[in-house]
Amino acid sequence: MQIDISPQPVVSLIAGIAILFRPKLLSYIVAVYLIIVGILGLIH
Repeated sequence: MQIDISPQPVVSLIAGIAILFRPKLLSYIVAVYLIIVGILGLIH
């Protein structure tokens, strides 16, 4: 049995938890998230 988890919800969850603990990381997390989503969008 193989569980296929897409990376986007996992990244969003981790980013949300990190923002709760360190609100100053918000801009960095958003920037990295947007870059990753953009790269994945270009690849697919």
